[in-house]
Amino acid sequence: MTREAMLWNPAGEAGEVACRLCAHRCVVKPGRAGVCAVRENRDGRLLTRVYGETVAANVDPIEKKPLYHFWPGSKALSIATAGCNFRCGFCQNWEISQAPRLADGGLRGEPFPPADVVKAAVAAGCRSVSYTYTEPTVFFEYAYDTARLAREAGLLNNFVTNGYMTAEALETVAPWLDAANVDLKAFRDETYRKVCGARLEPVLETVRRMRRLGIWVEVTTLVVPGLNDGPDELASIARFIASVDPDIPWHVSRFHPDYEYAGTPTTPARTLEAAAEAGRREGLRHIYVGNLAGGAGDTLCASCGLALIRRRGFAVVADVLENGRCPRCGAALAGRFRPGAAP
Repeated sequence: MTREAMLWNPAGEAGEVACRLCAHRCVVKPGRAGVCAVRENRDGRLLTRVYGETVAANVDPIEKKPLYHFWPGSKALSIATAGCNFRCGFCQNWEISQAPRLADGGLRGEPFPPADVVKAAVAAGCRSVSYTYTEPTVFFEYAYDTARLAREAGLLNNFVTNGYMTAEALETVAPWLDAANVDLKAFRDETYRKVCGARLEPVLETVRRMRRLGIWVEVTTLVVPGLNDGPDELASIARFIASVDPDIPWHVSRFHPDYEYAGTPTTPARTLEAAAEAGRREGLRHIYVGNLAGGAGDTLCASCGLALIRRRGFAVVADVLENGRCPRCGAALAGRFRPGAAP
């Protein structure tokens, strides 16, 4: 469905418009689309072409986002439209994120209006709605309207995002956004420019701003051999996260060959283990290894090491938190938990 976009204004002459949604800050000529390929200038008005058109909708464990300190063990109704404002060659969801750019791709999904999303989430026993799989920033209007209705229905909202949004966009959605997992893809601006078609600093600033706004944040890094797997770079990522808040969980995830990186090998387990060790040295209190058999999925008390939440895959099999605290030493666990569990 096409409708007028949010966060734009006329720019200069000849009918150009300036998009204020993401850090690309595209100035779009009439008849053209922005970097995301889903927001188009029609006759001097910026329109979104993906409103309410889902290309994916599933009930997921919240741990699959991954969010491990945000209502662990709960379910989220996860939705996405086509499109992304990045063009990462190692994307694991490229069939839908890059669809508008592919020669035989498209935008159309199944109609799923915001009110119906909320009804479906409630009917499925979900605690939250997750805007994920592609990039929620590019379907901002759809996410924003859904998030407001979800909150009215007693649901929570979370983004799984590349973090490339403007301060204005984040502050607009912040009153209805409870949590976010931000993909921090590398710690070199050169990598962001060459591989993602973006820049590093806006992503870092989004992480900082989310914490200042009171949004619960977790960070994921997909560790890609030869791209971002150097020990110094992984340590730099961990150091940055710790500088914002050492309680932010860091998920280091295993890469599997796909899309333009089909010839790149799977991340060795030892690389992920080295990343986790670097995170501990930099002071991070909660590090999780993803996409690895036997990976670290349990949440441990940062003070005494007791397993507070045990997981098997994406399923929570034990939760011994007492009012959000360790039952052995009394230390509070950072995060957002069920009623009566938050410290």
